This record gives sequence, structure tokens and C-alpha cells, in this order.
Amino acid sequence: MSLELCILASGSAGNAAIIRSPAGILLIDAGIGPRTLAKRLEGTGVCPTDICALCLTHLDGDHYSPSWGATLRGLNIPIYCHANKSDALAQCSPELAPLIRPFTGKAFSPIDGLGCNPIHFAHDRLGSHGFVVDGFGYRIGYATDLGHVPLSFFDHFRDLDCIALEANYDSKMQADSSRPYFLKRRITGSHGHLSNRQALAAIRKLLDHARRLPDHIVLLHRSQECNCPVLVRDLFNVDPRIASRLTLAQQHERSPWLGRMPHRAYIGEQLTLAF
Repeated sequence: MSLELCILASGSAGNAAIIRSPAGILLIDAGIGPRTLAKRLEGTGVCPTDICALCLTHLDGDHYSPSWGATLRGLNIPIYCHANKSDALAQCSPELAPLIRPFTGKAFSPIDGLGCNPIHFAHDRLGSHGFVVDGFGYRIGYATDLGHVPLSFFDHFRDLDCIALEANYDSKMQADSSRPYFLKRRITGSHGHLSNRQALAAIRKLLDHARRLPDHIVLLHRSQECNCPVLVRDLFNVDPRIASRLTLAQQHERSPWLGRMPHRAYIGEQLTLAF
């Protein structure tokens, strides 16, 4: 067994994902409550007591819910968040202070056998972090709430086995929406979210310079109001390297387990595709 990713919830109403490894379960974000998460885990073979560690991208309410305080403390689950957010987390949930493990820009190991390399993104004032989780012969990249795609992203996300990246909004739907101007400006600005086309451009650039193609490409944090799964699939399916690997994460239902595929596509196959 290597690593497997399951998206439990993805969107402005709450975000959570789990990575299953031979050494234990890693939870990324806890933006849905413990009861909802436990319900979403049904059928996965995992339950909340299996969670060995929590990594937080940032502390927005859709990525960390304070309702988790008692559960995390009761299960003694260590919480990894960036050092510039650890004080705010402790103030929000004082009972969690002994469990907080601040990280900086260096790789850390939340579970034995798993390396976690954090990547800073310019989302809102304090930023957010994506992660490349590496272990047991498999590498998963998870990035949401980016603001924009920094150059460092392409170094960190090169040659992954599974890419999970935000594709938040369709530009026309965003512009035509009834949202107030200040919110549109925040979302579409360099400290907000990625549009479908920004996400597509980033993924295609990764694949253009890849030595091998990933098993899975997962699109995260799709806006319910300013995006549409049909538009997303039509846009991304133009590239056959992406179309056969594409998973759209959902807000109210979990994804299947996403792990190693029997036949990985190498760059030689990529070069034979017609565009």
C-alpha cells in the first residue's frame, strides 16, 4: 500500500481531505464539523479515531471549524499550522494549545514515514499553505486558496503522482454575479482564488515539463455560485492528458479513494497525444 487521497468536502461551505498511508491517516483541513466528517467517512474504511494528525492550510472558517476543539483534544490529535497562525488558533481554541505544532518553511513529518513540504500562497492577509505529502513511494500535492500561482509552485508540484489544485470560479459567472464589487475584487485579485483558466494554465505548464504524468488531477474549492461542473469539465477535457485523470471535488459528497493506478502514463505516451 502507498498513499491514497480522499476529498471529504471542498468548497466555501467547508473543506476537508484525508490521506491514507500504511502509518496512519492524515487529515488536511477541518472545515466541516466532526459529526459531518464522521458521516462523510462512512464507507471509506476510516473513522475519526484513526486520524493521526491534522494539517491546516489556514484558519478561515471553511478550513478550520472551532467545533473541532473538544474532538481534537479528546483524541489527542496533533495540529500542524503555520507559525504565524498558531497564536490565533490557540486563542480560538485554548484547549488545543498543547497539541499545536507550528511549522515554518521547512518540511516536517506529521506521521512516521510521511514528509510534508509546505508551500506559502498569498491568500488574504496572512496567506495560506499548500502541501506536498511524500511517502511510501507516492507523492501528493494539495493546494487551495492560492491567490495566484507563484513560481515556486512549479518546482514543488513537479512530477507528482496526484495533483489537487483549486479551480474556484468561472470569470464570466463571477463578473455577472450579484456579488458586491469589493467581494468580486477580493476573489479575483492576486490574494483571492484561482479561476478555472488560471488553474488549467498551471496544470498544463506542470504537464508540459513533466517527466511522467500523474495518476490523478483533482480540482478543489469550486464555487457553488460562480462556477459550474459542466463548464469545468468542458474546459479541462480539451487537454487529453487531463481529461482521463480528472476528478471534480464536491462540497456535499466525498470522492473515491485516489491512489496508484495500474499503468502510469510516462512522458513518451504524452508526446504521442494529438492536440
